[in-house]
Amino acid sequence: MPALCRDCLTEFPTGPRCPACRSPRVTEHPELFDLSIAHMDCDAFYASVEKRDNPELADKPVIIGGGRRGVVSTACYIARIKGVRSAMPMFQALKLCPEAVVIGPRMSVYAEVSRSIRAMMETLTPAIEPLSLDEAFLDLTGTAKLHGAPPAVMLARLIQRMQDELGISGSIGLSHNKFLAKVASDLDKPRGYSVIGQAETLGFLEHKPVRMIWGVGAAGQESLNRAGIRTFADLRRWDQRDLEARFGSMGHRLWHLARGEDRRRISANAPVKSISKETTFFDDTANADVLDGHIWRLSEQVSDRAKAKGHAGRVVVLKLKRANHSLISRRLSLRDPTQMADRIYRTARALFDQVGDQGPYRLIGVGISDLIPADGADLSGDLLDPQASKRADAERATDSIRKKFGADAILKGRALR
Repeated sequence: MPALCRDCLTEFPTGPRCPACRSPRVTEHPELFDLSIAHMDCDAFYASVEKRDNPELADKPVIIGGGRRGVVSTACYIARIKGVRSAMPMFQALKLCPEAVVIGPRMSVYAEVSRSIRAMMETLTPAIEPLSLDEAFLDLTGTAKLHGAPPAVMLARLIQRMQDELGISGSIGLSHNKFLAKVASDLDKPRGYSVIGQAETLGFLEHKPVRMIWGVGAAGQESLNRAGIRTFADLRRWDQRDLEARFGSMGHRLWHLARGEDRRRISANAPVKSISKETTFFDDTANADVLDGHIWRLSEQVSDRAKAKGHAGRVVVLKLKRANHSLISRRLSLRDPTQMADRIYRTARALFDQVGDQGPYRLIGVGISDLIPADGADLSGDLLDPQASKRADAERATDSIRKKFGADAILKGRALR
């Protein structure tokens, strides 16, 4: 069985340890050197960057989030062992892990590291489809002659370079399509390297829960459960026409995914169409002050991401999910595009006020869409709001201070709600 040492990149027939360096970090699979579709996912990316930049944090639980009364953006694996999860209220995370070090997100720093990782990927293949700052699909089909090594080896070398040059670890999923590559990358995190071959696809999926399908959220899973579909085996028993009749276009996709089929191509340099952030509450709420605090924090996160990526949006979007999982979505086109947190917040808050009292809510999200380069953003003032330009100047000054002294150097009062 083909095997690869992930430490010294030696290829050998099989075995629990590398014959060259004796490392136990060995990946072996019958199709290891035949597969070329991969998903790379950094391990606890934001927290890893913070630990890299401050070695004193190496053995400590780290939570990235927005203050004690905010929510968790991400957490390192030490904190995750204690039960800390993304989107968890900060007070609850600190109950589970009171010794955690809480750090505000530094989006510009994370974006810079992401660009460095992207440059490393581009030495392997031009067929790269980023999903976020810390993960991407890669298609290395036909690159073996160029590199003198199969894709499996080059992917291990990529992870090695990320660790050696950037101090960031990642996990690889290698398979024959995008769906299975993404599934594989989650199987053995952190620092994982998992392979799902064509021959084993049906057997691998048989008893796996359908919640592992990317894009099937809580509401989708509940709908599938009501139909008696909990595993891929359950899904495979359905006729394609019946699935499509019950779930629409999603039913067509589910029928193919149940069989491990995914014909989507990796779209190189696909333009980013929107930037959004959302949070799910552990307890449904209709408290306007609490929801206002979340609208501000989400607007700030969207703004941070837009500034880091050099984007601005012409449309602001508000998303609300009620306790019964029904969705409310509102959007407003702006006169000129923005990337400013203050303007995103004020627009999203106005959209929230239009919705009225339809809570309680289990989820809230804020986003911008119809993106353009940021150099065309926030150029004109607002005649109906003469203080807008002053707030924009204050926000830019705040960004500069936070970049120099940290994300918690300045906080708005509404961020503490």
